[in-house]
Amino acid sequence: MTRLSIVHKTAYKYNRRVTLSYNEARMTPLTDPQQVVLESSLKITPSQAAVSTYRDYWGTRVTAFDMQMPHERLEVVATTTVEVHRVERVARDEEIVGWGVMASDEIRDQFSDWLPQSRLSGPGEEVLGIIPAVVAGKNPHETAMAIFEWMRGEMSYVKGTTGVTTNAEEAWNQRQGVCQDLAHLAIGSLRSCGIPARYVSGYIHPRPTADIGETVAGQSHAWLEWWDGEWRSWDPTNHKPAGDLHVTVARGRDYRDVPPLKGILSGGGGSGLTVTVEITRLT
Repeated sequence: MTRLSIVHKTAYKYNRRVTLSYNEARMTPLTDPQQVVLESSLKITPSQAAVSTYRDYWGTRVTAFDMQMPHERLEVVATTTVEVHRVERVARDEEIVGWGVMASDEIRDQFSDWLPQSRLSGPGEEVLGIIPAVVAGKNPHETAMAIFEWMRGEMSYVKGTTGVTTNAEEAWNQRQGVCQDLAHLAIGSLRSCGIPARYVSGYIHPRPTADIGETVAGQSHAWLEWWDGEWRSWDPTNHKPAGDLHVTVARGRDYRDVPPLKGILSGGGGSGLTVTVEITRLT
């Protein structure tokens, strides 16, 4: 078990005054069987915002806030203390469903959100032509692991070459991208085989050797989960399952379902954006 303190700050400095804005923040981690949120708060500046919270269709905690007064900057600070206790069980043959079950109407209905390609997950014709040879003769679990190993040999983690609207095919054509691009490509490849897969966003503590109480520059991060009889996780950036230094904030079909902060505004004339994530390991 690992206890982490996370402070996620997002600040916009507008070039001109904004007269009003409507915003949604997805910055509060989930409580689920693998992690428990002990404390959480979200501070918005200017403080006159009208704030409400709800759970979206995917189960993510959303803080919605309206800024109906002129403002030249916006800052959102999410502070969370969370305990993470992930147990990645070794896949046993008797737990892994076969392709017949995977293709059944019952399973396709149960996982109907996680099987169709989304706008960002479609891997493109070239990948769709490669995957059958990569996974030939394998069961669903072996298929997933083969896809991850194939990707490891083909894709490079490179910052600055893609953006939030980059899809899996575009990342593949460059053979590089960041964590969300690798997650999208893996998800699209799995879905092309009929394996349910979903996008996970959250945080990662990047230094397992950091001392207790030491604050480090953390990262917003993306990985994926897939189902082969039970849900399993994989972080294609780090080539391993999610562990106790991964903190889940949201799940969705792709990045478009889980952006940390989005909104519409009137005015502004452009803006400068500053984002920081600080993570402190408490135990």
